[in-house]
Amino acid sequence: MIRLKRIRFLVLFIFLPGAVNYLFAQNGSQVISTGQQLNAIQVTVPFLTIAPDSRAGAMGDAGVATGPDINSQHWNPAKYPFVDGDGGISISYTPWLRKLIGDINLAYLAAYKKVGDQQVISGSLRYFSLGMIVFTNVYGQSQGQFNPNEFAVDLGYSRLLTDHFSGAIAFRFLRSDLTGGNYVGGAESKAGMAFAGDLAFYYQNDITISDKKSRLVFGTNIANMGNKISYTENQEKAFIPINLRLGGALTTWLDEYNSLTFVAEVDKLLVPTPPIYAIDSIDGGALRDEDGNLIIEAGKNPDVSVPFGMIRSFWDAPGVLMEDGTRSVWREEINEITISVALEYWYRGQFAIRTGYFHEHEMEGNRKFFTAGIGIKLNVFSLDFSYLIPVKHNNPLANTLRFTLAFEFDKFTR
Repeated sequence: MIRLKRIRFLVLFIFLPGAVNYLFAQNGSQVISTGQQLNAIQVTVPFLTIAPDSRAGAMGDAGVATGPDINSQHWNPAKYPFVDGDGGISISYTPWLRKLIGDINLAYLAAYKKVGDQQVISGSLRYFSLGMIVFTNVYGQSQGQFNPNEFAVDLGYSRLLTDHFSGAIAFRFLRSDLTGGNYVGGAESKAGMAFAGDLAFYYQNDITISDKKSRLVFGTNIANMGNKISYTENQEKAFIPINLRLGGALTTWLDEYNSLTFVAEVDKLLVPTPPIYAIDSIDGGALRDEDGNLIIEAGKNPDVSVPFGMIRSFWDAPGVLMEDGTRSVWREEINEITISVALEYWYRGQFAIRTGYFHEHEMEGNRKFFTAGIGIKLNVFSLDFSYLIPVKHNNPLANTLRFTLAFEFDKFTR
């Protein structure tokens, strides 16, 4: 078994699908007193949902409809054909949850290269380290140390479909090794692996607002469409965070030197919502049918195929409990949507100030935070920095910093 050497959260984060949402929801314990039930969606490999770059990190985790940049691979690879450059590479670093544990971090490498005027090849590498843990036997004797880690490798292809519209596909391999093959709970563990893909589109068009040049943008991306994974042979396989992003942005050039962009985006996980299971009114235990299966009181059976789970994710929630005792399915489905709004200001295309807000409903995870950051773009490279400010005190995301350094290939030859 794994010794709880530092904090209970680390074990939750590593071994329980949806554990991050579970921890965030603890800050919303006052909601429980209203009679509502916390019901955060459960997924494995949640590191795929962490904003990897500083620009999006400063804009409330918005990125599907922002202007194209080198880090578009994660948010919307269809942005690449509109990027101002022939190719580039960036590296990002995020010390993660440093308020709780000092050695968890996320590193992200992204690159792209234009092929002609209409096509782009892109790729990325994301590496997530969860710090050192100690394995012990039942007698508390040390069985060695291990550094749990997860990584994802991407390859994307994007193409202009019209002068204002582009599409992209991306393929992803991910591997999550959380135990190094050690026995956990009496079962031999293994690394979880999956293959996934993204399908993305991006539209931009220049317009005029009050005699000022402006640009209207819409973007969408269905990300992480892939197989379920597990960490032991007898464990039920869990969904990876398949999600749908939709967003829009409006940029206005105030004058020759100043521009302002407003961004609004929504995100929904396309995986089954956990149902509410029937409970024995006498002993409080879970009720089972004749075959030993848990009896579902509200919601749908989450043990379904990936395609069916994606489609049914729009109406499978057990529903919010209303005052008259009925359940509103559509209200819980709406609650599952996260919202990001952001502002980005540029001066002469060289200095940026960014801010944003991320909102998640209390019953679905309760992540609510403001973000801020700056960016500097010089002839050859750009540097971005972001900072996260949670709405609630004692939030594990407090003081999260992100750093991104990017280089544009064509600038070296000018």
